[in-house]
Amino acid sequence: MLHHAHQLYDYNFWANDRLFAHLQQLPEDVFNAEITSVFPTVSVTLGHMYVFEMLFMSVLSGLSNEAIYPEMMKWRVNVQGRTLAEMQELFAEAARQFRELLDRTPDPDKPITIEHPSYGRMDTRFSDILQHVVNHGTYHRGNVTAMLRQQGHTGVSTDYIFYLAERVSI
Repeated sequence: MLHHAHQLYDYNFWANDRLFAHLQQLPEDVFNAEITSVFPTVSVTLGHMYVFEMLFMSVLSGLSNEAIYPEMMKWRVNVQGRTLAEMQELFAEAARQFRELLDRTPDPDKPITIEHPSYGRMDTRFSDILQHVVNHGTYHRGNVTAMLRQQGHTGVSTDYIFYLAERVSI
């Protein structure tokens, strides 16, 4: 059985995968259509999600802020102008790297210390930051659903309970 933190990340991957599969069924212009929302386009929203997933994976890998922030600029540039399929490939590669990190982390509840640029030193657990990654993804998948509805399209349910029903024996 998966450790709960690993299962949550598996859920995050599952939910992103469902979202990408749904977006592939919609007209191509939906991905880059400009609307008034939290982000200007679905593409920009997914780019934000990707950058911050990479950021927190780097934090959990133990990289310093000095090593991470130059990479953030590269990630931000890397997501610009991507097609839906290319964005999905970026997410799949990030998930592969994240799963490798989880495989190398035998104790997801191990204490870690991070230095946040605004909040300072934070003593927490690996699993707490992983929970944040999942919450962040959930929040922004909800933004995408709202953006799709603004464009006259339905969203796709990515609620955790549906993951459990599909993937895990309840």
